[in-house]
Amino acid sequence: MEKIKVAIVGYGNIGKYALEAVEAAPDMVCAGIVRRNASKEGFPELAPYKVVSDVRELGSVDVAILATPSRKVEETALKYLSQGISTVDSFDIHTKICDLRETLGKAAVAGGAVSIISAGWDPGSDSVVRALMQAMAPNGVTYTNFGPGRSMGHSVAAKAIDGVKDALSMTIPLGTGIHRRMVYVELEKGADFAAVEAAIHADPYFASDETHVMQVSSVEALNDVGHGVNMVRKGVSGATHNQLLSFDMKINNPALTGQVLVCAARAAMKQKAGCYTMIEIPVIDYLAGNREDLISHLV
Repeated sequence: MEKIKVAIVGYGNIGKYALEAVEAAPDMVCAGIVRRNASKEGFPELAPYKVVSDVRELGSVDVAILATPSRKVEETALKYLSQGISTVDSFDIHTKICDLRETLGKAAVAGGAVSIISAGWDPGSDSVVRALMQAMAPNGVTYTNFGPGRSMGHSVAAKAIDGVKDALSMTIPLGTGIHRRMVYVELEKGADFAAVEAAIHADPYFASDETHVMQVSSVEALNDVGHGVNMVRKGVSGATHNQLLSFDMKINNPALTGQVLVCAARAAMKQKAGCYTMIEIPVIDYLAGNREDLISHLV
């Protein structure tokens, strides 16, 4: 069977781990890397690959993994979908997912392509677990507790604030789905900390949570990409109460995001044109291998 040709758009933390996951996938090949400066400098692992600033320079591409900040996903995906290239992304602004699904859905159908959005681990694979928990106990409540660990989306949002040289946002779980954000910022020379602090508190990524901003001399000295989640649902199965379900994991954040994106890229090749979230796709479509073998092994 011909391998899926994957382009990786962006080469930060997620892009690097996505490349590793593509290289490990038996049914995929990396068509190349798309970066603004089209440079391999400082990245010896990119030597075997084309690095370009325009995906059209790579020739035939089946699906593009958008390893970009969430706020760049829409414009980037629209460009690729218009060229008939399917896209997957890890868009993580929960309140805007449905709007993005509608916008990219129209573009995907027009381009004859597939877009799978919010395909990280939360939203993403955790969303699938939450859906299964709700199916098992339809009436009840689910609490999703993140961390303690580094939130990539929140860190990127803080780093984008004017005057911030680097940033690390740590998520601290307080229980029952409530979190504290500990944001460590390394400032550009001459930047005003009070202005940076106010901008972070006003950003939608942070506005709904208890957020503490602290200035540090070096973010790199604090950096840790570990993270985790604990999901608990207490509910009712049929008429039976007190069903308690839990799911727990401790992870390398960008590594798991990259892996889920690669699974979504595989699934994109099996869907009709349109835009999907992960809970709308059969779980088996994320897996490499013969369908009958997978059913025999997993059921």
